[in-house]
Amino acid sequence: MPSFVERIYAELLPGLDIRSVHPRDPIKVVSVPKPWRVVGVGNYAAVLMHPEQPEKVVKVYAAGRHGLSEEVEVYRRLGRHPAYSECYDAGETFLVLRRLNGVTLFDALRRGIRIPEQVIKDIDDALDYARKRGLNPHDVHGKNVMMVEGRGVVADVSDFLKQERCIMWNDLKRAYYAIYKPLLQRHPIPIPQPLLNAVRKGYRLIRRSTTS
Repeated sequence: MPSFVERIYAELLPGLDIRSVHPRDPIKVVSVPKPWRVVGVGNYAAVLMHPEQPEKVVKVYAAGRHGLSEEVEVYRRLGRHPAYSECYDAGETFLVLRRLNGVTLFDALRRGIRIPEQVIKDIDDALDYARKRGLNPHDVHGKNVMMVEGRGVVADVSDFLKQERCIMWNDLKRAYYAIYKPLLQRHPIPIPQPLLNAVRKGYRLIRRSTTS
């Protein structure tokens, strides 16, 4: 039986078509060979899994998108930590990672799933751990952090070598304690995705105007 990496080269990559249309928008997935399936997309890459090995995912970078070697270095520095994935292997365009099987905080809001305060505390602790490893947590927002069995995890560390200051997590945490905890934590309700997207875009515009 071929190894997982051999399957990536023989089955996944030849039939996979992903495209980066705009660096600020999620990439477009045009085609995926069966039985592989997409479990997530970001601005740099798509994340896929094979049903026979659901404990692993493959993060494939779109053509023209950089940062793979930096992400490998981030995982090397993080080592093993319950709030982060692990990098098992890497090729020129992909990483093999331990799968984090949960729900993003963005999707929890969209689906009306309760977000316990422990999740926020876990992510805070995980970001402090990363800083002690010489990293700079960056681009930490509701689509990049998750709940897995009631605990918080950080799903995307690709920008943790950037040096610019990033306040996105602090802003999200403030919104959690000022709005979510008093109004929605006990009785969460689904928030329509168009409204969440509007808030997200509005936040980006405000953040850009205050940093320009």
